[in-house]
Amino acid sequence: MSEDYRRTPGALVVLLGALTAIGPLTINLYLPAFPAIADELGASHGEVQLTMTATLVGIAVGQLVLGSVSDATGRRRPLLLAYGAYTLVSLGIAAAGSIWVLLGLRVLHGFLGAAGMVIALAVARDTSAGLAVGRTISRIMLVVGIAPLVAPALGSQLLLIGSWRLLFVALAALAAVLFVLVLLALPETLPPERRRRGGAATAAATYGGLLREPVFRGLVLVAGLTMAGQFTYITASTFVFQDTYGLSAQQYGVLFGAGAVMVTTGTQIAGFLMGRVEPVRLAGGALAVALAGATTMGVLALTIGTGPDRLWPMVAVLLPTVGAIGVMIPTIPGIALARQTHDAGSSAALIGASQFGLAAAGAPLSGLLGGSVVAMAGVMAAAYLSASLVLAVAVRR
Repeated sequence: MSEDYRRTPGALVVLLGALTAIGPLTINLYLPAFPAIADELGASHGEVQLTMTATLVGIAVGQLVLGSVSDATGRRRPLLLAYGAYTLVSLGIAAAGSIWVLLGLRVLHGFLGAAGMVIALAVARDTSAGLAVGRTISRIMLVVGIAPLVAPALGSQLLLIGSWRLLFVALAALAAVLFVLVLLALPETLPPERRRRGGAATAAATYGGLLREPVFRGLVLVAGLTMAGQFTYITASTFVFQDTYGLSAQQYGVLFGAGAVMVTTGTQIAGFLMGRVEPVRLAGGALAVALAGATTMGVLALTIGTGPDRLWPMVAVLLPTVGAIGVMIPTIPGIALARQTHDAGSSAALIGASQFGLAAAGAPLSGLLGGSVVAMAGVMAAAYLSASLVLAVAVRR
């Protein structure tokens, strides 16, 4: 098969999706438990939201470290070490006795959970080329879409039979299963002759070289700003929809799942349109929809107010907004990784670190601004507007 059209085998795509799914589950499974965690540990809503920020920081740093390590040692070994350690950390979180212990362990949790997210993208780049890179990523995101779809709903159901600690026992069990899958079913896709030589200095030089490319740097920033807007919604929505709109934990899980369906649909629309629509034009259109949606959410909150009887107009605007971000999720990494013939792990790591690093910075802003619907919508709109402006500059280059 021509190098320009080399595709990742379908069975491997499914496995890569499963490996990546632990990241969204690490983030989303415990969202319905935020109020319960606050009550049991005697923490404020803001302190509980900081555990999300801690997780995102861990994911950002983990992708930088583990993506680079995978370029030097291969893909399998870092995954096995990460999933083994993740199992133990999950059990430690289940036994946490204070919000500060939980906060510290969640940093490590995110760091280890990042392994599948970044290395799966690197494997996709190892095994595909050209437009097939973006299409492979969109297929991985289809599998990954199941994770945020079921995570809050699963978390809310687990809360019916146990405390929030049961959620982290479930994550420990999942990591153990993934360890076995990597051990038995994942081939090594980075042969020794293609591995990077050298230690930390070489890794730093690799990252520096990638960031000196203006277009790649712009795409990395666009990916980060887009994710910052998305995680503002993810972090704020559990309080907004349960406290402001009066939803139960189970009802919130259903609503969050509907949003995840829209995100997943967006990823598949992107995969279908790859090669039919210029990727940069596709990204620009998705950002325009997201910006319009976030702005409209803020306007609705200011004009018709909030409360249980004002839920459906907000939902009608929210769902296409998060669906547009689904289009962005494979499109920007697809554009960026298709430009890189070497150091796929480091390239994917920079994209992921930007996504979750800026998400960590943006996630608590809504809470700091009062935690209202207007605050949530305003931070989302600011992130999407900034991403649109950066993308416009990158296109000119």
